[in-house]
Amino acid sequence: MKGKVHKSSSPMFTKILVANRGEIARRVMNTCREMGIATVAIYSEADRKAVHVLKADQAVFLGDSDPSSSYLNIDKIIAAAKESGAEAIHPGYGFLAENPLFAERCEQEKLVFIGPPSRVIRELGDKTIARRTVAGSGVPVIPGMNRLESDPATIEREASKIGYPVLIKAAAGGGGKGMRVVTSPKDFREACISASSEAKSAFGDGSIYLEKYLSRPRHVEFQIVADRHGHVVHLFERECSIQRRHQKIIEETPSPIMTPALRERMGAAAVAVAKASGYVNAGTVEFLVDQGGDFYFLEVNTRLQVEHPITEMITGLDLVRIQLEVAAGNSLPITQENVHSRGHAIECRIYAEDPEKGFYPSPGKILYMQEPSGPGIRNDCGIYSGFQVPVEYDPILSKLIAHAGDRNQAIQRMIKALEDYVILGVRTPVPFLIDVLKSEAFTRGDTFTDFIDTNFSDWKPNRCDADAACAAFIIDELSHAGKAKAAAAQGNIDQSPWQTLGPWGR
Repeated sequence: MKGKVHKSSSPMFTKILVANRGEIARRVMNTCREMGIATVAIYSEADRKAVHVLKADQAVFLGDSDPSSSYLNIDKIIAAAKESGAEAIHPGYGFLAENPLFAERCEQEKLVFIGPPSRVIRELGDKTIARRTVAGSGVPVIPGMNRLESDPATIEREASKIGYPVLIKAAAGGGGKGMRVVTSPKDFREACISASSEAKSAFGDGSIYLEKYLSRPRHVEFQIVADRHGHVVHLFERECSIQRRHQKIIEETPSPIMTPALRERMGAAAVAVAKASGYVNAGTVEFLVDQGGDFYFLEVNTRLQVEHPITEMITGLDLVRIQLEVAAGNSLPITQENVHSRGHAIECRIYAEDPEKGFYPSPGKILYMQEPSGPGIRNDCGIYSGFQVPVEYDPILSKLIAHAGDRNQAIQRMIKALEDYVILGVRTPVPFLIDVLKSEAFTRGDTFTDFIDTNFSDWKPNRCDADAACAAFIIDELSHAGKAKAAAAQGNIDQSPWQTLGPWGR
């Protein structure tokens, strides 16, 4: 019935294994804890002291730091779930989250996979099948290949038919992995080999295909949730056009270009895609919007997105809770009519990487960290002072979110939060993100996928500010150390309980 909230009462899980690491594993565990569900972490040698291991109720060691021996090892993860008594597995994002073999194995082992059925992941994960399915539902798609091909020569012939520039894309996974823009035939074969190799390493599948590369589009996606009973709801859009190496670094909602009419059309298209594919659980339907305002289907991410917190901020919904409810067999607790958007939210991804050197990864030890706080600020964080950021995995450290009454307020709130965010020991894009948010182009909402190349291709940090900050930190540390020694000598130092525990605190 229209406007009526669907109700059901299937029993909830008592224990869930989170098949991921870092901030997303911690994020899932937080909701599980609120719901009274025990959690099981998995970890590799590099993650023995990782935050998700420390936060879980139980942890299972998988082996070497190499992903193939740990977070990509299906046999080990299934064994860990069964041995720990977990009833379900949440895959997070990345690693095996969009691997149909993993979901299928869970189904075979009578473990609930908290995501879509393996058939849906397989069909939507094969981007060429997804394109055919979506085209059949009447949603416009970008010109490109509707089949996978492993022969570089055959793919090169298809590129000539489509016309340069073209975009080589991984058939499995997302996040910019296995993606290359090719503007000339002379660069094509090398780009194919490189994209396939990167996709194989990231997702265990090196399959690739082609799409026409659109000039200066906007990347706009719609969050969807669907249950097993045929109910599908979209939770509005997210603007994701600020990208480096085809991977998002700043997301916001609502999109600066969105109108009520365009939102209605794109939202209806997202729901149509979900229904045509038989989608269940949380997912994202991604579109490209050209400069004329026309939109084209891009792909479906069959998992929780990195940027899901901004949707949670404007709707007041917990997407992980909805995932768990749907996976347990319950109906969606919402309908389209009772979902409302309030205010504006922005997310900045904080990576261990150096924006001055092409965003090259910057692993190492976190010497000191101070998180920002305040009204409307949320920090989904996977690190702590003293943590060693490993070289083996994606270098994301945290996701910083700011929510306010309107876009300008959200921008100012995010700038202040970034200025208060201190991470020492590794390079981060925090200064770069501040400059992006302060730029006239971003303030105007001129956010296209070539935003960074167009506006910040030769970006350099303000050395004066960085040097002053380092000097201030050193002086402060030395000053406090001297005061502590003096106070201790006089017997006046105030010690915490941990300092007075003796051997028990070590």
